[in-house]
Amino acid sequence: MSDAGPSDGPAEDEHYFVVKGRRWRRTDPSLPDDVVERLTSHLGRGRSGVRVAKKAGDDDAVAAARHRVGLAKHGLGERGPRWWDDEPAARLARAREALDELDALDD
Repeated sequence: MSDAGPSDGPAEDEHYFVVKGRRWRRTDPSLPDDVVERLTSHLGRGRSGVRVAKKAGDDDAVAAARHRVGLAKHGLGERGPRWWDDEPAARLARAREALDELDALDD
């Protein structure tokens, strides 16, 4: 089932935004700013790592960087279970768990 008619393309709402006709899940709005900031930092480092590793032709580094991106996006609620289906406490716990895993990658 689509969110809009075929000529309208995907629709934006409180759960999704649209860029160039593609629908993307929004960051969980219940997460505290400091948690979002830390997860976003990991996301940026992961994306940068993907670019650098691809340029170097290092498949293992690409996989590791994509893993970081995936963890950050799960923590932000942009991937994985739909954040609006869970209670805020469970969403925060999922974000903090992602942060713990991401921080461990830096150790």
